[in-house]
Amino acid sequence: MAAKAHKSLHIAVFPWLAFGHIIPYLELSSTLLKRVTESHSFPPQETSIASQNCLRIYLSIALVKIRCQEPLSSRKMQKPPWTSMADKWTFKKAFDGLEAGLTCFLEDSRPDWIIYDFAAHWLPPVAARLGISRAFFLIINAWFLAFYGAADTLISGSDYRTKPEDFTVPPKWVKFETKVAYRRFEAEWSYKASQANDSGFSDFYRMGKAIIGCEAILIRHCHEFEPKWLTLLDELHHRPVIPLGLMPPKLLDHSINNDDNHKIWTPIKNWLDDQNRGSVLYVALGSEVTPTQNQVVELAYGLDLSGVPFFWVLREVSGRDSIELPSGFEERVSSRGIVWRSWALSWILSHVWILDALRVEFYRGGTHFGHPLITLSFLVDQGLNSRVVVEKH
Repeated sequence: MAAKAHKSLHIAVFPWLAFGHIIPYLELSSTLLKRVTESHSFPPQETSIASQNCLRIYLSIALVKIRCQEPLSSRKMQKPPWTSMADKWTFKKAFDGLEAGLTCFLEDSRPDWIIYDFAAHWLPPVAARLGISRAFFLIINAWFLAFYGAADTLISGSDYRTKPEDFTVPPKWVKFETKVAYRRFEAEWSYKASQANDSGFSDFYRMGKAIIGCEAILIRHCHEFEPKWLTLLDELHHRPVIPLGLMPPKLLDHSINNDDNHKIWTPIKNWLDDQNRGSVLYVALGSEVTPTQNQVVELAYGLDLSGVPFFWVLREVSGRDSIELPSGFEERVSSRGIVWRSWALSWILSHVWILDALRVEFYRGGTHFGHPLITLSFLVDQGLNSRVVVEKH
């Protein structure tokens, strides 16, 4: 008896066009390709060298170019991190200009499913009209989404929390005991995200529409870690909530025999080889964080006074004044520290020489490799993540 044929699925994914969002969507696409025949992803019009290196892992995914309207095509907007909130609002407004192009693609290709990010508030009605099933994939943890309540509240702006101080305590719909809340300096982001901005829509509105329009919520979480937040999401949104696990990044081939890596990474490996096992502090703040001059100086002073070996990824930000380190800093620490001003491969975290990971994406980076964590929060979920890590100790 012949085996029953299985219907193949055509799945399209549409991330928010920031590097930290694109990679999890590509990772999800790669995983789905083990089960389905065809998958599409929508990258920015131009990709950086870092993006091109990472995309080598995902060559089996069909990448579709969607025509962008100005100002998304300007060079300033194509190279995050952006230097101000106004830049991000401009980029979101331009991102909304992708609606016509994406609609044409969906009309022509008719995928079975579209998996989309928080920013595309206009996408669910388009997909529903075409009979395409819809899933909202949040690349952040369950406690972040639960912290902001029901989708109707996000859309209407009727949250009882009307000032930053209101976000410094757990919300009233969290009935279990927890210390997960923002500190006052962190809460400013939450307050601003709840307000309408120059893009025409608040971030809360965008996320609420993404939830309301989906048939399932996919989230970067797992039942083994803080499962009560998943239960709360079920109660808040009345939709299937599917945890995808932590989804740690794939490691690129860093063999010194690889021509692309030899000149760059061999000196770093040699430097790490000269350090004591478990002694190096890895410092990376992520691609969307733009620390102020004062914050960089204070971090440099801390590294200087610590006396520990370190590898600090300090990328220059296009479109803003160069950050200056304290006078004589690099000379003083040259024997025990590296200030790296380019993109850094994630394999560095896998080295046994790394002692601690001071980074904002610590949850999926340092934890994956078993490193102790030093958390430094700037925006979005970072403050909440820090509270969770402290609670679990």
